[in-house]
Amino acid sequence: MLEVSNLYKNFSDKRVLKGIDFTVTSGQITGLVGKNGSGKTTIFHSILNFVGFEGQITFNGKKVTEQDYPQIGYLPEERSLMPKLTVFEQVRFLSNLKGISTKEVQRRLDVWLKKLQVKGKPDDKIKSLSKGNQQKIQLICTLLHEPQLIILDEPFSGLDPLNTDLLKNIILDEKKRGATIIFSDHDMTNVEEICDDLIMINDGKVVLNGNIQTVRNSFGLTRLFVKSSWTESQLAELAHVTKVTSTKTGGYRLEIDDENYGAELFKTITKGEYVQTFDQQPPTLNEIFKLKAGEGK
Repeated sequence: MLEVSNLYKNFSDKRVLKGIDFTVTSGQITGLVGKNGSGKTTIFHSILNFVGFEGQITFNGKKVTEQDYPQIGYLPEERSLMPKLTVFEQVRFLSNLKGISTKEVQRRLDVWLKKLQVKGKPDDKIKSLSKGNQQKIQLICTLLHEPQLIILDEPFSGLDPLNTDLLKNIILDEKKRGATIIFSDHDMTNVEEICDDLIMINDGKVVLNGNIQTVRNSFGLTRLFVKSSWTESQLAELAHVTKVTSTKTGGYRLEIDDENYGAELFKTITKGEYVQTFDQQPPTLNEIFKLKAGEGK
C-alpha cells in the first residue's frame, strides 16, 4: 500500500503541491489525473525521492529509499532509452540494477517481447525501432523485474488504439499479480476503463478522491440517453431538461437539472410503451474533469 500524507512541494517561491493526501491499495489501479502543470509528475518524483518535499510518503508502512527501488517500476513521461544500445543491452543494464541476473533477463525478455508484440529482436539497436516499439521496450524495463509498486507517467502517449488496448491488458495482468499501480493520463476513457480509484489534482490540491463509480455518482444521475419516436425539439420542451444533443447511435442525450425527475421523464417518454433506449447515467469522467479542472482559475 502506498500512502501519501500532507505532501507539500515548493520550487523556489512557488508552491506546486499544497497538502496532498491519498492512498493506493495493493492489487488496485489508481488513476492520477489533472490538467498540465497540476503537479502529477511532481507527486511521482516525490514518491521516488527524486525531489525533496514536506510531508510523509510510505510504501507498505516504510519510507521509500533507494533500497526500495528494486521493488519499484517507474515509466517516466519523457522516454530515456539509450539509442546506441541493443534492446538486450538496454534491458539488461536496467534490470541488473534491480538485481536481476543477465541469464534471467534473457529468459524474461523473450517472454515480454512476445507479450507486448514488439516488432524487433534483442540484438536490434534501440534507434532502429519505431517510437511505439521503443515505448514498449521502456515498459519492459519498467516491469521485467516484477515490481510491487508500479508508477506510469502517461503510459499510453503516442500509442495507437490496438497497442493502447494491449498495454491496458498488461496493466490489468500486473494488478492480478498483486502490484500497487498508479498512473497518469489525460484520456479519461483509459482511466474509466481500467482504474478502480481516481485522484484528481487541480492547482496542487486533491479535488476528487475515491472509487470511480462513486465519484461519478456523486455528481448525480443527470444524463439520460433516449432512443424513441420523440424528436429533439419535443424532448427539449420537457420539464427539467436543460440540454438535448444527438448521439452517433441515432438517439439523444438529455441533461436534466435533478436526477430525481428521471422516473417522471421515463413515464412521460415511454407512456407505458416500448422504447429502444432509456438509460440514466451520471456525468462522464471527461465531463467531471472539465468541471473540476476549471475551478480556481
